[in-house]
Amino acid sequence: MTIERTYTGQKPSIILPKGAIDTQTHMFLPGFPAVEPGPPVPEGLPSPDDYRKVMEWLGIDRVVITQGNAHQGNNENLLACLAEMGEAARGVAVIDETTSEAELGRLHDAGIRGARIMDLPGGAVDLSKLQAVDKMAAAMGWALAVQFDGSRILDHMNRLSRIESRYIIDHHGKFFEGIASDGPEIEAVKRLIDRGNCFFKFAGCYESSRTGGPDYADIATISRLLVAHAPERILWGTNWPHNLAKTTENYPDDAALLNTVLCWIENEVDRRLILVDNPQALYGFLKVL
Repeated sequence: MTIERTYTGQKPSIILPKGAIDTQTHMFLPGFPAVEPGPPVPEGLPSPDDYRKVMEWLGIDRVVITQGNAHQGNNENLLACLAEMGEAARGVAVIDETTSEAELGRLHDAGIRGARIMDLPGGAVDLSKLQAVDKMAAAMGWALAVQFDGSRILDHMNRLSRIESRYIIDHHGKFFEGIASDGPEIEAVKRLIDRGNCFFKFAGCYESSRTGGPDYADIATISRLLVAHAPERILWGTNWPHNLAKTTENYPDDAALLNTVLCWIENEVDRRLILVDNPQALYGFLKVL
C-alpha cells in the first residue's frame, strides 16, 4: 500500500458534546467496484469498521455517509455501509430525474436523508440538474449537499436562490482562487444563509486553502465570520477518509485537524449547535437531550 491511514492516537484536546455528528464521510465495502467515469475506489477500502475506530478516537457519536464519486449513481455501497452503521448513520445519495418514486422510497427507508450535487471533476450529478434534483429532494424532505468551485458563486446566485430544499454549501465553499473576508463572495454566502434554508459545512479545509496548514489561516478567517453571522446554519465534518490524500505523508491527523477547525467555533453554545443540533434536525436523527 502507498497509504496507511491513522484510525487512533492521542485524543483531541477539544471534547465533543454528547450526540456529536460528523456530517462528511465516505465509506467503502468489498464487492462494489468503481463505476465509469468515476475515480477508482480508495486504496484499502476504508470501511465502517475502520470509521468506528475514528469515532472512538475523536468522540463522535453519529455520522452522515455521502455517496462517493467512485460509485457515481450506484448507491449500493452506500446502502451497505448504512446497514453496517445502523441507527448511528444517515446517508446522502446520488439521484437524478430518472430515479423512480419507488427507488426514492427504498433509499429513504435505508436512511438516506440527502442528495448530492457535485459540480467538480468526478461528480455524478452537476449543477445542470440542480432544479430537478431539488424538487425531488424537497418532496422527500431531504437536504441537498451542493459542491462547486465557490470562486464562481456569484455566477450561480440565481439558481442557488431558487433552491426549495434545505441545502448545504459544501467543503468551506471551495473558494479555489481565494477570497477576501470582506469580498462579494462571502457577502453572497451570508445572503443565501439569511434566506433560511442554506447551511455551510466546515469540512476538508485543506482541499481549498491557499495558505495551507497547520492553521489554514485563510479558511479560518471566513469560518469565524460565518460562525459569528449564523451559528445555527453551520455544520462540521471530518471529510474522512480524506480521499484526496494519496500517500501516508499527506494523510491528515484527524485529532489535530479537529482541534484546529473547532477552535474557530469559540463557545460551547455554538459548538453544540454546530456539532449536534443543526445536523440532528437536518438529517433526521433522533434528538439527544
